[in-house]
Amino acid sequence: MALLLSIPEGNQIMAWILLLLLLAPCLQAGNSAGSNRERSFAVNQPTRLSGVQDGSIEIPFSFYFPWELTKIRQMRILWRWKVFHGEFIYNSSPPFIHKHFKNRLILNWTQPQTSGVLRILDLKEEDQTVYFCRVHLNTTKGTESWQSIEGTQLTITRAVSTTMKTPSLVTSAVTTAGLEDTEGQSNPSLVNLAATVGVVVATAVLITPVCVLMIFLCWEQRN
Repeated sequence: MALLLSIPEGNQIMAWILLLLLLAPCLQAGNSAGSNRERSFAVNQPTRLSGVQDGSIEIPFSFYFPWELTKIRQMRILWRWKVFHGEFIYNSSPPFIHKHFKNRLILNWTQPQTSGVLRILDLKEEDQTVYFCRVHLNTTKGTESWQSIEGTQLTITRAVSTTMKTPSLVTSAVTTAGLEDTEGQSNPSLVNLAATVGVVVATAVLITPVCVLMIFLCWEQRN
């Protein structure tokens, strides 16, 4: 300001004009940035996720936009995989699911919500790739569509298997062990039976002569 006061009046007017010309681009840039924020739109989803083979995974997503929707709010959520312009694997309307994901995709989302979750069931090794969420809207200015640029990189890991013996196998092992321990030995029940029979036979052998002798003596006395 002191510099302008030292300049003659005619030149001061020219200096003010030059100053305004210099400030105009900056003001315009500020207004443009604000306008871009108001017109911004995007799809948000995690950059990376990891799932276990044969398990399930959920890919959350959300989106925002500046446009006014039509009275009949028509939103569509689509998903692509592998690359940005890759095949569509899911479409909310009309309903569509890629044959590779038959009975394995569930979209937890209803309009007019601006967030949801894509769930993949029974994960396979071939599911390891990038997934992109795409949004279609019917606005008062026409149809608008956009999708996530980076997508979500899904990594599939193999499940850790644990080996456990079933009760039938354990019982079989115990039974086998018992048979192995008694192999080559006589059955205890058979041994006992043989001993009993031996005692009976021995007793019969000893008693029979005595009985015969007693019968003979009795017969002699009667005669």
